[in-house]
Amino acid sequence: MKKLTVILCLFFAVTTIHARAIQEDYAKADEKARVSYAFGMVIGSNLDLSTLGIQFDYAAFADGLKAIIEGNSQFSEIEAIEIIEAALQAVMDNRAIQHRLQEEEFLAMNSLRPEIQVTESGLQYEILVYTEGEKPKADSVVRVHYSGTFMDGSLFDSSIEADGSYIPLELVIQGWTEGLMLMSPGSHFRLYIPSYLAYGSDGIQGIILPYSTLIFSVELLEIVSEDDTTEEESEF
Repeated sequence: MKKLTVILCLFFAVTTIHARAIQEDYAKADEKARVSYAFGMVIGSNLDLSTLGIQFDYAAFADGLKAIIEGNSQFSEIEAIEIIEAALQAVMDNRAIQHRLQEEEFLAMNSLRPEIQVTESGLQYEILVYTEGEKPKADSVVRVHYSGTFMDGSLFDSSIEADGSYIPLELVIQGWTEGLMLMSPGSHFRLYIPSYLAYGSDGIQGIILPYSTLIFSVELLEIVSEDDTTEEESEF
């Protein structure tokens, strides 16, 4: 295999000792080798394989890089892009299947807890504080304190306003609307919202994974009247 392939293969050596030796060799190498190594580093810095989830053949990668530079590549640019897109789609499909199975297992186990209630739609909820009184309607605006976590407990959203967040129920996910309509001011519930009542099989890129059950701890502070809403909006 030619020199460029050897360089890239050495660059991706797996042992710390070898990696350190390679760095020391290139630090002392001639300008051509140092420049070539630097180019490899820059190209590699744009490939986060841990998030891509694709297994790499570094020898083939080096061949492809060399081929495109020398103008004798085996695929057209369109073909290469199609191959990459197909590989990325396969990774995403496999991850989605894993997420769906994890969600199904979580919801099944959670529903067995004695404190959990399940609605006809599949929304699961836990009553932390219950109060009697008026309940919101589907088009109500409510003032709440809330925090949202994933199934693993990691926080992805929360209200930070001192006096709570104003939420129009007709503009939020179905699970939120249904859950809040079970509460009265002063109530505090924990909602376990299945993905089909939230962001479904698509999720939100970079924020919410596909098939994510969302867990919200919600305290209903107030059902906001139309007059209050008008006054609130007039201040901005």
